[in-house]
Amino acid sequence: MPTSPLSPNLTRAVLNYLQVSPAAPDSVFLDALVAAYVRRVPWESVSRIVKRQRESDTARCARWPQEFWQDAMTQGTGGTCFETNYAFLALLRALGFEGYLTINDMDLLTGCHSALVIMIGEQRWLVDVGLPLYVPVPLAESDRSSRSSAFHTYRATPCGDCCYQIERDRHGRRYCYTLVDIPVSDSAYRAAVSADYGRSGLFLDRVIITRVCEGRIWRFHSQQGVGVLESFVNGGRTEHALGSDPVATIAQRFQMTPALIAAALAKAG
Repeated sequence: MPTSPLSPNLTRAVLNYLQVSPAAPDSVFLDALVAAYVRRVPWESVSRIVKRQRESDTARCARWPQEFWQDAMTQGTGGTCFETNYAFLALLRALGFEGYLTINDMDLLTGCHSALVIMIGEQRWLVDVGLPLYVPVPLAESDRSSRSSAFHTYRATPCGDCCYQIERDRHGRRYCYTLVDIPVSDSAYRAAVSADYGRSGLFLDRVIITRVCEGRIWRFHSQQGVGVLESFVNGGRTEHALGSDPVATIAQRFQMTPALIAAALAKAG
């Protein structure tokens, strides 16, 4: 069973939130949606830390697309890869795009990262708002492909049957992940989302928030010190002091609800 699309009413609300007008499901519209998403919706671990703290049953922790988008519009949250890509696919399907979910590997970690493959005509596009990749990247059957964004040039290199090595320039870590280009069923993906809230779940022990703001990639990482924000442009990194009220400064920078950030920091330490 394919991933369910968002309802028409929620789709209109999300497009309004992203400040994107409806259009035909082509590569231009896909570019616009990804560009709007990464500038409006953060990659963040705050929401999953808070949700896990509130729910004793991990099966009830997952933030499915309706909850994900409502939280984004009311609290400024986003999520990590499994929930963000699932919510983005639900939006894309509501807008007429076709594609599928994948679960991928990073170095020695198997099945730890998700991404989407979206099909437009004969071309397949790697779409990943859960890393994020700042533009969709074309995939070729047997040749390396590449595409540039304002921040990185991405390369997708075939590295075996149904596998691609995804890389980026202007970053301290060139390797992103290994795309396993095999469709994952909706039920299997949902099981992976719920499992990611278990004992081996990622990013439940640290607060990370990143989003494009004012032409730069901004990031807060609690394990690098509560008193510092980072910004990145053209491969360079700048530190910014948070001042006497770190939570308020972080919340203002990323336009997120301060109480959520405070709760996540208190839990993660």
